[in-house]
Amino acid sequence: MALKNILVHVTDTAQSKLRLQTAVALCIAHDAHLTGLGIRAVPLMPPYSIGPIPDFVREPFETQQNATVAAAHETFDNVVADAGLTARSSWLEREGNVTEIVGLQARYVDLTVTGQDTADRAPFEISTIDLVLRSGRPVLVTPYGVENQPVGKHIAIAWNGSREAARAVSDAMPLLAAADKVEVVSIAADIPSDVPGADIAKHLAQHGVPVELKFLADTADDPGATLLAYVVDSGTDMVVMGAYGRSRLSEWVFGGVTRHVLQEMPVPVLMSH
Repeated sequence: MALKNILVHVTDTAQSKLRLQTAVALCIAHDAHLTGLGIRAVPLMPPYSIGPIPDFVREPFETQQNATVAAAHETFDNVVADAGLTARSSWLEREGNVTEIVGLQARYVDLTVTGQDTADRAPFEISTIDLVLRSGRPVLVTPYGVENQPVGKHIAIAWNGSREAARAVSDAMPLLAAADKVEVVSIAADIPSDVPGADIAKHLAQHGVPVELKFLADTADDPGATLLAYVVDSGTDMVVMGAYGRSRLSEWVFGGVTRHVLQEMPVPVLMSH
């Protein structure tokens, strides 16, 4: 399947502009259509509240939201115009709960581009994991503060044989087929008796993907750190991986590759669940 429509949630923040630029670059590379999504958020009232929101609270909030969406729309128009993408782009506005709206709209496209979660994430930004788990579609997460970075020339697949990893590989196929180099990266404490990743590499090769196998010894029992260290050293510009092979509670209590990669990612990461 080709990569033909890409969604990006646009706000009035600098980080939003960076992920928009990544989405534009992918659209140009894959001859895809780009949809910018602007959302007028609604304030969430606590369940114990009684009656409608007072006007002195509602009206300033609505004014602020209108200004935010207008600024986001202007940024979107300027970026796509500079890239010569105006004819293959569209702007969509919705009003409501941001998490629900982005998660829903993501189901209607081939890929959604979002930004890395940070401690100072802007209000009314959907969290990365909420988007991955809600949408049922692949999500490309861009690292915070990284600008004008090439994407998709050298891709590392974090392979552990799980259902989530297989889903991520399938979802990323248009990107993998267009890459110059793809590595199936397996990580373990000890060298296994068989060749890890050989079966999925064979499948990719049958699709014309320029694939290689790479095994990393995880001597520190920290596969997330081992993976990211290799990404930096090898010049990888994108990681493809499944999200939350274990339960979210298990990942949070015991740590996990998903959480580590999302916190420390140096390059964009395509995730599926």
